[in-house]
Amino acid sequence: MSVCPAEYWIWMQSSLGAGARTDEILAYFETPEELYNAGSKEWRLSGLLTQKKIEALKSTTPSQTGEIINECRQKGYSIITPDMPEFPNRLKNLSDMPLVLYGIGDCSVLNDNVSIGMVGTRNASSYGIEIAQKLSFSLASSGATIVSGGALGIDSEAHAGAMLAKGRTLAFLGCGLSVNYLKENAPLRRAITRYGAVVSEYSPFTSASRTTFPTRNRLISGVSLGIVVVEAGVKSGSLITANRALSQGRDVFAVPGDIVRSSFDGTNHLIKNGAKPVFTADDILSEYEYLYGDLIDLSKAKVNISSIPYVDYRKKNKTQSTPPKAPAEKENEVKRAEVPVKAIERKTLPEDMSEEAKIVYSVLNEAGVHIDDIVRETNLKMNVVLSSLTELELLDFVQLESGKKYKIM
Repeated sequence: MSVCPAEYWIWMQSSLGAGARTDEILAYFETPEELYNAGSKEWRLSGLLTQKKIEALKSTTPSQTGEIINECRQKGYSIITPDMPEFPNRLKNLSDMPLVLYGIGDCSVLNDNVSIGMVGTRNASSYGIEIAQKLSFSLASSGATIVSGGALGIDSEAHAGAMLAKGRTLAFLGCGLSVNYLKENAPLRRAITRYGAVVSEYSPFTSASRTTFPTRNRLISGVSLGIVVVEAGVKSGSLITANRALSQGRDVFAVPGDIVRSSFDGTNHLIKNGAKPVFTADDILSEYEYLYGDLIDLSKAKVNISSIPYVDYRKKNKTQSTPPKAPAEKENEVKRAEVPVKAIERKTLPEDMSEEAKIVYSVLNEAGVHIDDIVRETNLKMNVVLSSLTELELLDFVQLESGKKYKIM
């Protein structure tokens, strides 16, 4: 595909809209730049564009995309177009291929080979929430990248499970990156950018609407080898994603649910109609061992998810308490970094937060403590410290600074 300036890709997508079929248009005109230069007469003669689309293309010009490009530069967003190596190969074959992707974080995650989509209802049951996080943890521990939509419920637990396993994760939003949608999920989105990327095909200022999410869903399934539906009713948007996955030639998996709860009617219906039931990560990843055996650890995938601890990272204790100190027997070994810091009022930790996370939190300050110093001061193993920091970060208790330093918030 010929290289084309980003302004033309943004112009074409803004004019025709996200999710528009553009495969025949690009096959005829080759690039958005050639489309623009051809003009309205050639657009009509091609027979590929309705009068409404022609009027939309005429209403703006590539030079009017400056506000979008400036916003991306100021906020550090990547602009990824189909003629760039960063663009996901699996999306290039879609008839409704996105013409622009805006991303923040490590956008190389878009081309991870073993990507598994995980979707489900926002109003998830405690069972669905626990299964989503544990299954995601197991998949990520085994080498998979978890793809979801960054929403509440199943989406959030899917991303959290991957990060708790120190794996990679990718969130496709149904709005622009600069729109403060779902404020309560802001810490989660910030954390995702450290373990992967948050991506949208909508320009930074585009608000969420009832149409943006179904359009977005094709990207979750499009970059994935298969889609796992954890909990969904018969009219759930997750079933739209499952249907898109099937139309794209992707696999569909479903977690069996309670047959007397309507929130599982959709998942049970999928299984009844041929979706593979899922009990462990191995049920999913074994399907791809012949393709990516060198990237998958099936021994970890076979672990029963009941043995994986669940982290309730959203539960906050409203009463004030004193953060716990490191174990007494190790107190003399703890040597705090000699950094002058002013006293601040620490946030209250949830009572049911892991003991390791409480210990890690107790050695942090607002100036920042290097990861190596945290390991030394707590006498915990590096993987335990990293997992604890993720747990704290998801609750917005800590923040990663430059130089691998973590500070309290």
